[in-house]
Amino acid sequence: MIYLLSACVAFLLTFWLCRHLANPASSLFVADVPNHRSLHAKPCPRNGGLAILAGSSLGVGLVWLMDAPRFPGGGFLVLGLVSAVVVSFLDDKYPLSQSPRLLIQLCAAILLMGGGFSVSELVIPGMGRIALGWFGLPFSLLFVVWMMNLYNFMDGMDGFAGGMGAFGFGFLALLGWQAGEWFFFATALTLAVANTGFLLHNFPSPTARIFMGDVGSVPMGFLAASLSLWGVQKGVFDLWVSVLVFSPFIVDATVTVIRRGLRGEKVWQAHRSHYYQRLVISGWNHQKTVLYEYGLMCGFGGLAVFLWSSHDEAIQSVGLIASGVVYIVLARLVDRKTSHVQWS
Repeated sequence: MIYLLSACVAFLLTFWLCRHLANPASSLFVADVPNHRSLHAKPCPRNGGLAILAGSSLGVGLVWLMDAPRFPGGGFLVLGLVSAVVVSFLDDKYPLSQSPRLLIQLCAAILLMGGGFSVSELVIPGMGRIALGWFGLPFSLLFVVWMMNLYNFMDGMDGFAGGMGAFGFGFLALLGWQAGEWFFFATALTLAVANTGFLLHNFPSPTARIFMGDVGSVPMGFLAASLSLWGVQKGVFDLWVSVLVFSPFIVDATVTVIRRGLRGEKVWQAHRSHYYQRLVISGWNHQKTVLYEYGLMCGFGGLAVFLWSSHDEAIQSVGLIASGVVYIVLARLVDRKTSHVQWS
């Protein structure tokens, strides 16, 4: 019962706070003024992440009051999350250079490692167990920092990051429920419904009323990485399962950064060359694009749950190979559709 109560509290508080924070009279109001690289045309508040964090914190707090003694690494997770929130809020209000942002993000990831959130081996269907040895900690550190940044990169379209949070954490909650890890289940479910409460204000109908901002996207990336490592630690799933759940973000951001790097571009510089951005620039509106992206989120999230539940390595291997083929085909289709558009 307490789990359902925490989810309801998270949803209602997030939904209510989004309405309050969107008011220019709010002391926490921060406007996102569009520039030549933006996909939106009018200024919009970008402090919705504060509502998600407040709602989910209160909701998860109700659960942790009972279960925190069984979660000794929770304090490190919270400290890392607070670090990510503070530097991201300051970056929203007073834009910071890349160096201090990355430094604090590294500190947040190190704090998470201090709580025991790391992997010592990778399990890949068809390849077996790959021991990481001493590289386990650096690998986990890079995974956390990359998830924080790629989530931020992908927060550039109405309804997109909120949708990934709702679907992504929702599928992690389902996996936790299947495994009987109720504390993990409740935490992921609370994050999913908090993102849903925000999404009702952020969905393009026709335009969003509030954005998540860095103060939402960076911490959500941190939490996606944290719950991924937590799930592996508890045996809820292997890391490839969580990567597949969040693959609509991971694939787009990773491939785009690699392609920009190969072209000699500054990968951290603002741009409009992500696949979803190129679709919008080519003529798709936000609503159409984000609904197709929701299809990807549901499809790959559902596939991840199915493959993991099958307990059949052969089926899992085929499913992962098929997923790669689908993404290659989709990338080629987008490349072809946007080849005539100046999107960089």
